[in-house]
Amino acid sequence: MDVIAAIATPPGRGGIGIIRLSGTGAHDLALRLVQSSDDSSERTLSPFRPRYAQWVSFLDADGRQLDSGLLLYFPAPHSYTGEDVIELQAHGSRILLQALLERVLVLGARLAEPGEFTRRAVQNGKMHLEQAEAVAACIDAATLRAARQAQLHLQGEFGRQLNGWMDVLTGLVAHVEACLDFPEEEIPALLFDELRATLDGELLQAMNAALRSANFGERLFQGACVAIIGAPNVGKSTLLNRLSGRDRAIVSKQPGTTRDVLEVDFEVHGIPVRLLDTAGMRDSDDRIEQEGVRRAQAAARTADVTIFMADICDVSTWNDIADGDIRVMNKCDLSGSGLMGLDLMELDLMKQDLAVPDDVLRISASTGDGVDALLQRMAELLGEIPAGDEGLLVTSRRHRQQLERAREHLISGRALLGSSEHLDLAAFEWRQAWSCLGEILGIGDIEHILDRIFSEFCIGK
Repeated sequence: MDVIAAIATPPGRGGIGIIRLSGTGAHDLALRLVQSSDDSSERTLSPFRPRYAQWVSFLDADGRQLDSGLLLYFPAPHSYTGEDVIELQAHGSRILLQALLERVLVLGARLAEPGEFTRRAVQNGKMHLEQAEAVAACIDAATLRAARQAQLHLQGEFGRQLNGWMDVLTGLVAHVEACLDFPEEEIPALLFDELRATLDGELLQAMNAALRSANFGERLFQGACVAIIGAPNVGKSTLLNRLSGRDRAIVSKQPGTTRDVLEVDFEVHGIPVRLLDTAGMRDSDDRIEQEGVRRAQAAARTADVTIFMADICDVSTWNDIADGDIRVMNKCDLSGSGLMGLDLMELDLMKQDLAVPDDVLRISASTGDGVDALLQRMAELLGEIPAGDEGLLVTSRRHRQQLERAREHLISGRALLGSSEHLDLAAFEWRQAWSCLGEILGIGDIEHILDRIFSEFCIGK
């Protein structure tokens, strides 16, 4: 393949900046980069020593030093891409790196496409397609819990699980086709029982368990949106500041301080969450406040979870928590109101016969009391699997869709086991299931999905 090159470190200043080259001819191109054109034959550099960091000067077309740094050479096939790979470690100036990259392109390389290094690794058999997707997941992981899942996939744990299922399917199909090769022999009823037992015990049960993990697994990487809704001055902004750990929102006793939707990112039990603080819900003649209320209502409709908040000291706000995913009574630290010590349902009957649900949480966004219970409730609604039980998760929508398709084919084939006349159709369904699993690993005709997957990668990876 031709030599591709790209800056592999993010934009901005840094101590080190890295340029990667891959392809046949990368070694010779790098030699020309560090050797002046007027060097005598006696001074010609020897080939680079594999996997050895060598200090060199990177030269421009006139033999002047552009920069100096380390050069590492990884010969094929023992490299990330399976091709000759050169890594240039220069100073992390964006100007210097760009000049160095342009020099490499002049010497014969071309600029890499997004994800092209990893795509070549897949095409050269260095990793399965699902491991390549795990590379991107490692880069994009927003929490440590997500990063650990990405590492499990990158190490091939999911691929080994899939290969095990595919081996079982291969055995099933081979068993059935062996029977079909001898049509004069009567197929015993025991065979159907064995096939059902294998499908149920070794495939469907394990596949169902994997699919049950998909909602949480995808959530680890896609994140979730949580909106705080309620009347003015019930403490929504105070709660946002408490959860985010910083004074992000202006807090004031004056109602209507928040006019727009304010966003802040944090994590709940390893799940990345975008928290929305919204304008207080009330009727107003102020057009700006009306727009704020409209945006708050839109946030409530689109959020994955809504926290409906009321002021425990203000009965007029209690109706606002009737339909929320998480119902919260705030300001439980204000005992001077005379409401503390009373059961909420008793107080409801004493006041206006308002229906306050049993699962209302009492918190103080100001002091932090009850916030841990709120976070636990939020994690449960987001589908959290306890850290000690999670194991390997399905973390990609593409993987989940392929697993669902494979399961459908398994179930369809199982339904055909009532008669020997339909065994060939059952085998066909199981071959289809095998193909669905193989597509996750990149086995078979997958060109139609490669462009889509690698277009989402960053350049240089």
